[in-house]
Amino acid sequence: MGASPLEADSRPSDFVDSLSAFSRLHRAPRWEGSFADFLTTIVPVNPAALARTSHEYIWDMLLWHGRSSDRSDTDKARDLFKRELFGVDEPLARVVDYFKAAAAGSDVGRRLLLLLGPPSGGKSTMAILLKRGLEEYSRTDQGALYAVKGSPLRESPLNLIPASLRAGFRETYGVDITGEMSPWARDFVEREYEGDYLRVPVERIFLSEAARSGIGTYAPHDPSTADIADLVGSVDLSKVAQVGDEGDPRAWSWSGAVYAASRGVLEMIEILKVKREFLYLLLTMTQEKNVKVSRFPLIYLDETILAHTNLAEFHKFLQEKENEALLDRMVIIKVPYALSYIDEARIYQKLVYGAPAFRNTHLDPHVLHLAAVFGILTRMSKPDREGLDVSKKVRIYAGEAVEGFSETEAVRLRSEGPDEGLTGVSPRFIINAISTAITRGNTRSLTSMELLLALKDAIESDARIDAKQKKQWFDHLVTARKEFYNRWVKEDVHRALFASFEDEAQQLLEKYLDEVEASLDQRQVTDPMTGENRAPDERFLRSVEEKIKVSDSGKQSFRQEVVRKAMVAFKAGEKFRLASHARMREAIEQYLFEERRDVLRLVTSTARPDDEARKKISVVQERLVKEYGYDEHSAKEALSYVTTLLSQE
Repeated sequence: MGASPLEADSRPSDFVDSLSAFSRLHRAPRWEGSFADFLTTIVPVNPAALARTSHEYIWDMLLWHGRSSDRSDTDKARDLFKRELFGVDEPLARVVDYFKAAAAGSDVGRRLLLLLGPPSGGKSTMAILLKRGLEEYSRTDQGALYAVKGSPLRESPLNLIPASLRAGFRETYGVDITGEMSPWARDFVEREYEGDYLRVPVERIFLSEAARSGIGTYAPHDPSTADIADLVGSVDLSKVAQVGDEGDPRAWSWSGAVYAASRGVLEMIEILKVKREFLYLLLTMTQEKNVKVSRFPLIYLDETILAHTNLAEFHKFLQEKENEALLDRMVIIKVPYALSYIDEARIYQKLVYGAPAFRNTHLDPHVLHLAAVFGILTRMSKPDREGLDVSKKVRIYAGEAVEGFSETEAVRLRSEGPDEGLTGVSPRFIINAISTAITRGNTRSLTSMELLLALKDAIESDARIDAKQKKQWFDHLVTARKEFYNRWVKEDVHRALFASFEDEAQQLLEKYLDEVEASLDQRQVTDPMTGENRAPDERFLRSVEEKIKVSDSGKQSFRQEVVRKAMVAFKAGEKFRLASHARMREAIEQYLFEERRDVLRLVTSTARPDDEARKKISVVQERLVKEYGYDEHSAKEALSYVTTLLSQE
């Protein structure tokens, strides 16, 4: 695999320029002034933005990250996640829909958002990306936030406006104020400014997880000893000695996670492990936007609670009847593992590139996809539909064309197996196997066969996997090798052996199209060699179609589909190419491969090759390296493996 193209073409000056541009874009101006200054200089510019709820703020942030394209708001809102998350489009769509509905003021905004799924499935990454997105957005002009200076809740200055004057504010600026002053703010205004709201200091704030400003995180390390004060704070006895009253807001420790998350988002990790009183507090806060602690009236808090948990904890939670009311106040979104091996391979690529020690390790072009196919096989339920096996199902989920199944089949299959992807091997398991294979062999090159051996060893040595499951996973390794890798590597070697493959394949496609059109129109074809008219070559057509198992009864509909796509390309002013029709490409490639099988077998299997054979072998290896993503080690293995396959056929 080696260095990525981006890394290969980058220079230090390019990075400095990028960093400088980022700094200019995110160099947010600081602002500080009195509440009177705020009302006269800041509010008139964009009053609606200053009155946004946390859900509205997050929704605007998501749209801001997708601002560079002319698409629907729903599509734009996914851009924040797409660079890091692959194969979870449906869960992402539901997350986006949640924020869109909550921002619109619907009752969805009064529900806690719970992400549910297996470990290493992307739940934490979603939360991290959301938090990082908020941090970046708060430093832009569009994401500017203001707060009463010094407030531990970073409460909006608009909360200072008395209830009796809010109708006038709405008439003047066209926006409603929904927040209330905290006990801290009431005490602060009365004690420091004798109730004069206009003199209260206001400042621009920036969201930051590290600074516990608008972004809070809570993880229950030991649920049995967890203290609710970690969420809502408690009396600080050291301050009581100074102020003399436990009921004084200054004597309260405002360090709880719910205060850190005020105006932003609170991430609750493994939320179902916490005590029930924690859940009631969080759900009440989500529903009513306030929290009650001893010695104080209700404290208004506007924040979005994003929680996640694993399946085991959720199933345990479901078994307890008293939790039904709690479940009714949650929006639960399943986040399964990816079910497309193409998306899954992108996850592995991201993780491998993320490890500096492996960036210079070459992976043959099928390592990640082969590992991904194995991963998908462990997550799928066995199909019970006639004519559908697991390998076809994997291909359908990856968007590949499969004979007898329409392009919309993946949607139907997923609806039949709603729990697919919630179990099976995790990306972390496979990455661990890849890492072990690289480090154990101290190698700078990893081939597909070496990967399979590494996965086999990982399964054998994992004490968590019982004997029955181990056998199933070993069978999946065999399926991945026979049904996918064998086909991929043979195609590579075939193309590398015949330099004119692409031209030959295109010519064969055009010949097929000419014969099909003549057959459908019931007319004769002019033979390019003899110039004579003849009937369409049905034998040739069937020999191509049979390579992808097009039945005799289904040949007419298949041919009509090919002609239709060719006409679409023609009307668009484009040439109909192999890439225009995936199944046609597979058929043509298989046809050429079969036609030249003897030549390929002769070149690759000669025990003591002569100079001519050695030259051909050398050319094939060089082409595999230069054009198909192999290195010298993996190219030799690919040729050797294909030789073995051909000898068995």
